[in-house]
Amino acid sequence: MDEKVEYDPATAYHEAGHAVVALALGRPVHRVSVLPNRDRLGQCEFGKAVFRPSEDWVEREVMISLGGLAAEARHTGTYGWGEAERDLRHVRKLLEQTTARAAARLEKRMLAKVENLLADDGHWRAVERIAAELLVQGVISGRAARHLYDQAVEEE
Repeated sequence: MDEKVEYDPATAYHEAGHAVVALALGRPVHRVSVLPNRDRLGQCEFGKAVFRPSEDWVEREVMISLGGLAAEARHTGTYGWGEAERDLRHVRKLLEQTTARAAARLEKRMLAKVENLLADDGHWRAVERIAAELLVQGVISGRAARHLYDQAVEEE
């Protein structure tokens, strides 16, 4: 008898948030998973980013890192600061070249930018579709995430 595995919806939205922000900012997604392991509840793996001299890569990476926290908060109504601890450590490592006060302000500003990006109907539809697929499959390829993202944003 096959047991149906149930995945955590908050984790699915969190990982879908990382994927959608990455795709919206031009960063390829390799794989998205809600299969927990010893270290993580889920994971969004990225492809190699194309560097454009005119872009602020630190800002992009900070926004992608905060995408999970923002999407999960929009879905659940509360910020999972503890659950996003690894993402927040990564954000703070990226920002450590600035003063602590400037880094805190920048982190808040980047979170507001991510929340604004996810407030877009097409982007939020993409989060919902990727999360729904993760809840069924547990893992999806970057190609599948890109397909769901493209469909969602094109429906405007």
